[in-house]
Amino acid sequence: MRTSCLSIRLAFATLCVVPAATASLGAQVIDLTVHDVGLAIGDKPSMTGVRFNYRDANLCAIHGVNVTLWSPYDPANGVVYGVALGVPVTGAEDIFGMTASVIGSGVRRNMVGVGVGGIGVGAGGDVRGIMLGGIGAGAGGSITGLSIGGIGVGSGRGLSGIQIGGIGVGGGGDVTGISVGGIGVGGGGNVNGIAVGGIGVGGGGSLTGIGIGGIGVGAGGSVTGIAIGGIGVGSGGTLKGVAAGGIGVGAPTVHGIAIAGLVVGGQYVQGLAAAGGYFKIADDGRLDGVGIAAVTNVRGQQHGLTIGLFNYAHELHGAQLGLINVSDNGGNRRVLPVISVR
Repeated sequence: MRTSCLSIRLAFATLCVVPAATASLGAQVIDLTVHDVGLAIGDKPSMTGVRFNYRDANLCAIHGVNVTLWSPYDPANGVVYGVALGVPVTGAEDIFGMTASVIGSGVRRNMVGVGVGGIGVGAGGDVRGIMLGGIGAGAGGSITGLSIGGIGVGSGRGLSGIQIGGIGVGGGGDVTGISVGGIGVGGGGNVNGIAVGGIGVGGGGSLTGIGIGGIGVGAGGSVTGIAIGGIGVGSGGTLKGVAAGGIGVGAPTVHGIAIAGLVVGGQYVQGLAAAGGYFKIADDGRLDGVGIAAVTNVRGQQHGLTIGLFNYAHELHGAQLGLINVSDNGGNRRVLPVISVR
């Protein structure tokens, strides 16, 4: 009898507790929507309208305005189509529209639209649109559009559009468009467009367009266009266009104009090379054009003109103008003052 009474009491208690727990959970949301349209306060998963919540845990999809006090629980879930506001921070899995916060906005995957953060704005995936971060703006994937970071702008993959970083701009892939970095601009791939760095501009691949660096401009591949470096310009491939360096300019191959305060060097040079101190063509190289420096040293073939105080050519097929002109065509050395033509 006692066992039977105890079972009845436990069953009755369970019946009482379940509705109470359900009511408690339901009390977390003040739902003022009609057919999920309107106003809600709390962690309502899906709706259209205006939603206020402390911190999202069960977000599914919000069409309208989502206002939160803190970033979502990890991992962030759900999508905001419209406006995500954070006081001080906010975030979601994806945001399509606009996100703004006092401190920062973070998106686990992709963000499309406008992102503004007092400290920073970022996404784990791709960003397309406008990003403004007081300290920084970044993405684990690619960034396309306008990005401005008080300290920097960076992406794990490519950057495309206009990027401005107080200290720097960098992408793990290609950097395309207009990039300005207080210290530098760099890309793990190619840099295409206009790149300006207070100290330097560099690309792991090629650089095409205009590159200006307070200290230097360089690329692992070719440099095509206009490159200006306070100290120097260098390329692991071909320099094509106009290159100017305060101290030096160098590349295996130069097509165009290379000007430096001290040294210009290459193996194959076609065009004009001018240096205040020294111009050199490497062994078995070739000059097709004009070389000007205090000392010109063509260790290969010279097809064109060199002008300097001292000029040397291993194989001269053109002219030398200078105080002393030396050429060794076929092992037959000739030393002449003023001018030598062979």
